[in-house]
Amino acid sequence: MDEQEIQQKRRESEEASTAERARILGLPYLDTRKFEDYMPLVQGLLTVPEMHKDYILPLSKGGGDQHFQFMVTSQTPRSLILEMRQDYADKGEHADFFLISGSAYRALMLRYDPPKEVKYDDIKIGGEGDSETIASVSQTLSQVSTEKVFDFLIDQADKLGASDIHIENMRGEIRIRMRVDGILHPVAKIDKDRYRIFMGELSSRSNVSTASNKPQSGHMQKEITRNGASHLLNIRVETIPTMYGQDAVLRLFNFDESLLNLDLLGLSEEELGQINEVVSHPRGLVLMVGPTGSGKSTTLYSMLNALNTTDRKIITLEDPIEYGITGISQIPVNTNAGGSFADGLRSVLRLDPDVVMVGEIRDADTAKTAIQASITGHLVLSSFHANSTAAAFSRMIDLIGVNPIFASSIRLIVAQRLVRKLSDSKKARLATEAELNYIRKVLDKPEMNEVTLYDAVPTEESPFGYAGRTVLMEQLIVSDEIQAFIRGDVADINTNAIETAAKKNGMLTLEQKGVLLALKGETTLEEVSRVI
Repeated sequence: MDEQEIQQKRRESEEASTAERARILGLPYLDTRKFEDYMPLVQGLLTVPEMHKDYILPLSKGGGDQHFQFMVTSQTPRSLILEMRQDYADKGEHADFFLISGSAYRALMLRYDPPKEVKYDDIKIGGEGDSETIASVSQTLSQVSTEKVFDFLIDQADKLGASDIHIENMRGEIRIRMRVDGILHPVAKIDKDRYRIFMGELSSRSNVSTASNKPQSGHMQKEITRNGASHLLNIRVETIPTMYGQDAVLRLFNFDESLLNLDLLGLSEEELGQINEVVSHPRGLVLMVGPTGSGKSTTLYSMLNALNTTDRKIITLEDPIEYGITGISQIPVNTNAGGSFADGLRSVLRLDPDVVMVGEIRDADTAKTAIQASITGHLVLSSFHANSTAAAFSRMIDLIGVNPIFASSIRLIVAQRLVRKLSDSKKARLATEAELNYIRKVLDKPEMNEVTLYDAVPTEESPFGYAGRTVLMEQLIVSDEIQAFIRGDVADINTNAIETAAKKNGMLTLEQKGVLLALKGETTLEEVSRVI
């Protein structure tokens, strides 16, 4: 039975109860279902507050304005009906009353007096030390109706382009912060009562318990409609008990399958060509490395989307699934409940996939299983925690030891960061001597003389002088020289030695990419220093 049929059954039951109630009260029963969508109500007989207060509606007047009809419900005071009958009789007029159901009353009242849409001020991000903006936003949140405060906050976070909403318990209040362009900004403070309402809504939608004394993970989706267009927002929910209550972090993933495209990542033709050449190969291991929030998932999904053709079987193992992609078999792995990427990977290999994406390599078992899969005719993509491409090799060797099979399976490691882009209000200036020395050292160009850098200039539209983020990507193609390190042919296996060998083969490091981006005027040296 679908939702519409369930509603019809409920309405039929309510109308039958109302008819029985009318018989007991001695009032004629009126079923309004046939005309409640279009029948106009008589104007001028009752005020809107009276209709709301006494659950009564004017039905008609006739007989030379001597005969009046009203609709009442079981919540209408009996004393009011008797009083109105007497008042009309005293004036030589007649009033009839019909009993209608509560659903009928609400449907007619909704049409007669539709709720006015309340417009609340948009949430703004204040600059450092801007307590006035925080106070203003806090006041706005206190005015938003109980049933709308949760949706309002998520909608505003999406409008600001926030990646996270942090709800944190302090001693006497709740602090709300949002991460915009990678930076966490205080937004508002709310009282404990609003927090309980918010957490109650969060728990029912994402299936987490407000009473739990353990960390929890949940997931929900919300349809966002703005300016006539809509998009699906995937929300990953993490809660943890703290000293003063349960804190929550909502990670927002603005899902748009059309944006999962390698061409939209802002890569150079050479970088894009390297990735396409490696992922188009039928086997091998590709690793994405970087901290949380560096865009690893988006790049991995973009690679999958590029591979997503009708002649390939693609399977993913994820904890949790962040984007749903048409044409790909995506399997959730609940590691908190004892699930294992390694066990999941061994299972899906029996399904004869061409491409497998493992959410994250966290242990030696998963690493060895992924390596084994990558040399037996599968292309395996995964993420791995390391600061740089060279450091990823050192970490992997620490995890699984010197492994010749790993040397023959790994084909590409990509390290990634996201840096804030300067807005159009940026201001050009000459680099200081200290900055120039730093640039010469990083780019290994001692002959560089005068260079132009740009500073962020805050405006009302961009309070910090930045607008959006762009990708810094370090790509290490595994050459014979790099394989020698992994096989153990080179005695000194360390991050610096591997990075030096990769740079000789033409690799640009994250720091070099960042400096070049600053010289182009797209970001600042301070921003590059912050993220690397």
